[in-house]
Amino acid sequence: MYNPFAGKRGHLNGSVVDMLPVTPSNSVDLSQVAIGLYITVAGNVTFHNVDGVSRTITVPDNFYLICSVSRVLATGTTATGIHAMLA
Repeated sequence: MYNPFAGKRGHLNGSVVDMLPVTPSNSVDLSQVAIGLYITVAGNVTFHNVDGVSRTITVPDNFYLICSVSRVLATGTTATGIHAMLA
């Protein structure tokens, strides 16, 4: 899987070049590590970051979650309309 964070820590230079819809899954990673998520409908988002650490964040409608994301888990995710922001 392509990883835009490989060899990088701290500030990233670059911008979002594409957004893809996300179907939460407990077993399938995103096609590439996202630099963040855009969530259209409020709720909880449970995800794995680039280091494989699981996080659960409560977000409002139309929220940009700026964090590395390798997988959005079905278990614990109640938010909908999730899109991966790709570098």
